Amino acid sequence: MASFYSSGKLLITAEYAVLGGAKALAIPCQKGQKLHFEESAESVLHWNSYDERGNRWFEAQFELPELKVVQTSDPNASKRLQDILNFAKKKNPSFLNLGGTVKTELEFNRHWGLGSSATLIVNIASWAKINPYQLLENSFGGSGYDVACGLAEGPIFFTKKKNTPKVEPITFSPPFRNELYFVYLNQKRDSQEAVQNFDVKRVTPTLISTLDQLTEAISISTNLKEFTALIEQHENLIGQLIQQKTIKEILFSDFLGSIKSLGAWGGDFILATGGKETHDYFTEKGFDTVIPFNQMCKIN
Repeated sequence: MASFYSSGKLLITAEYAVLGGAKALAIPCQKGQKLHFEESAESVLHWNSYDERGNRWFEAQFELPELKVVQTSDPNASKRLQDILNFAKKKNPSFLNLGGTVKTELEFNRHWGLGSSATLIVNIASWAKINPYQLLENSFGGSGYDVACGLAEGPIFFTKKKNTPKVEPITFSPPFRNELYFVYLNQKRDSQEAVQNFDVKRVTPTLISTLDQLTEAISISTNLKEFTALIEQHENLIGQLIQQKTIKEILFSDFLGSIKSLGAWGGDFILATGGKETHDYFTEKGFDTVIPFNQMCKIN
């Protein structure tokens, strides 16, 4: 049996602007996704996907070598998977010459936006022995930071380049990390749609320079007061870029700490600063998923 693993992802800085070449601070999650493949002599590929509770949420059968869908629980998902596997086979003709059984296992809730698609791309690329960034570009699209996180052992600086992105491993373990929380906003944003709707021409060289400086400053910040001032400045800049009010203005105007959106605004997770009272504040407002930094992030 062949087995592959990739980590989930969090985009801490340069959301949206990363598409235009701004340097982003990104962190892999402690949890990710596994892919197991057991080869057989039959000309059918059996695909089974399981969530973090061990429940099967997707299944399909593909007839080889054409990868024709012969049975599925979700036609849209199987078509997307078929396209991904076909591209992988195009890049590596020796891939999937024999059938077998695939089992994927998520370690996090697939609605959380932590990279259920990106971790799948990384695992399939590893399995097929092809470039994961090319596979991403020809499937879900995006900057590629999520693929970089899937392969990373710890925090990174990520810069999108035309062919090969620049990925720099960094040390990011702020001394105030016990005062950082990730809060799920109870709704998943379609990152592919957000990417398609964003006009990357709005990312000017001046904005890139400012955000690059902010990203580097955030990554080396040694006290919470400085960190909160930096993320608030960053939040306001991105708000101006995408012409939206900040999440704090819209939902949490009475929150005493600072809040920063992560990834596509309006869904998935936010980063919040504060003490133990932070958890109670959000749960009282109906946001029950509040995860401390140390439980979420893979740090070095």
